[in-house]
Order: sequence, then C-alpha cells, then structure tokens
Amino acid sequence: MGKIAFVFPGQGAQAVGMGKDIFEALPQCRAVFEKGDEVLGFSLSNLIFEGPESELKQTVNTQPALLTTSTAYLKALKDQGLKPDYVAGHSLGEYSALVAAGVLSYEDAVRLVRLRGRFMEEAVPGGGGAMAAVLGAERGALAELCRSISEAGSPVELANINCPGQIVVSGSEDGVNSVVQRVKEAGGKRAIPLEVSGPFHSSMMKAAADRLVEEFKNITFYAPSVPVVSNVTASPVTDPEEIRELLVQQVYSPVLWQDSVERLIADGVDTFVEIGSGSVLAGLIRKIDKSVRLININSLESAQTAW
Repeated sequence: MGKIAFVFPGQGAQAVGMGKDIFEALPQCRAVFEKGDEVLGFSLSNLIFEGPESELKQTVNTQPALLTTSTAYLKALKDQGLKPDYVAGHSLGEYSALVAAGVLSYEDAVRLVRLRGRFMEEAVPGGGGAMAAVLGAERGALAELCRSISEAGSPVELANINCPGQIVVSGSEDGVNSVVQRVKEAGGKRAIPLEVSGPFHSSMMKAAADRLVEEFKNITFYAPSVPVVSNVTASPVTDPEEIRELLVQQVYSPVLWQDSVERLIADGVDTFVEIGSGSVLAGLIRKIDKSVRLININSLESAQTAW
C-alpha cells in the first residue's frame, strides 16, 4: 500500500462562498469558522461566505480565510478516520499543514497568518514590487536571467518552483518587467504578471520575516504527528525548532513545490489529498507526475465520500 500526503493550497485558491456547505452541515466544521471569528475579533466567516471578493483577496484576509477553510475540511475528513503519512502546503498552505500535523494550534495559526499577511503587505509599502508566472522556461536558465537583471540594479528572484514549465519570479517592478520582456532568453514561452500586493518569497520580504520572528517567540511549536515537508528545503522535518526557523525563512525564500512533490513520491507517496478551496495543487502535481492518485476535498460531498 502506498503512502498518503495531505496537501494544502496557498493564496490564489480563495473563492467567495468556500466552505459554506460544511459550515451549514457539520457542527464540528462550523466550530472552526466560529473560533476564527472569535480569535480575530471580526466576522471572518461572513467575509468568506459573502465577500466582497475585493476584500477577500487582500493578503491580510486571504491568508486566515484559506487556513480556516482548509482546517474545517480537514476536520470533516478526519472524522472519516483517514490519516496521512506526510503533510505539505504551498506557501501559506504550510501553516494549514502544520495545524494538520499538530505543530500549531488552529488558534495560534490563524492569528499568525493574519499577522503574516499584514507584515507581507507592509514590507514593501505602496505596492512596490511585483510577481510574474513564467511558462516554459528551464529553471537554471531562468535563475541565470534573474541574476543578470538583478546585477544590473533591478532585483528579481525565483519565488515558486511550481511544476515543470511553471516558475514564478518575484522582486522589484523593473526586475519583473525585465523578465517578462526577456523571457525567451531563458527558453520561456511567455510570462504573465500576477495580481499580488507585494513581491512575495523574495529577499524584499526580509522585514516581514524579522517581524514574524518576534511573534513566534510567544507561540508553542509542538512535535508533528507526521513529517512536514518544508517549502524551503523540500525535505521532511520533524523537529519543532527547525520548523519554526524554516517558517521564518519561508517568507523570503522560494517555494520548492515541484521538489517537495518529487521528494514525497520518492518516499513512497502515491496518493495526494488536496484539502481546501479549488484544485490548484492537484493541477500542479499532475504536471509533475501523472501516475499518482489525486483527491480533492473542497466540498461537503467530497469530504464525506472521498473514501
């Protein structure tokens, strides 16, 4: 029997109305949303279910909204008795994975990601910085292009290694624009500017990471019940102090998603269960390895009939 990994989506997966079906049908899932409202001191659940979308997609709201929705679906799934061998999450999704593995309490995690969103928005004031998805480029060639543009005075770096042929770059507006214009030099087909509120997972996020360090001092990180595959190293981690340190680095380091999935498959995982809104990660995993089994838990029906 192959192993199972639970994986959790990050920003970009949000949708107005996500999780409303389990909120209405299952008391234990409703309790997750209500706890989030209580911890944050405002009706996050109302924003998730009713919108407006423009407010939900603000980083400071998106992060706790996705964490809460994933945690609620996870609750529904755990009641089916399904347990993972590993957990992983994409960027913000790593916090959902840490809740799933018992490293962070949901209460601590939702408070932290609300702050993480705020710190990330405030790290580069006035919307400075940008991100773009590059399609078809080879990783080494794109890294080299970014290096030469950065050395010429416009910082830009690899931010998300998502799957073969899809890499996100992040950095200064000029740097990202240069990559968009010169993408063919790295063998890329095209680059699509992303609608984001800052240059996430780039060294321009160091100030946000420094502020998180202070917040982490007041939080207990517990030993995980199953290994968590880190975005920063693409390796399984079980030491709570190492997890804490890697979460700080994660803010300004590239998300090694492709490497993480490849490592999980090498370790015997043949079933990936994506828990939360949408099916972004399933799409990426399919491009990494078509042979694995993919399950999406993003509705009441899927949570109750997946197994």
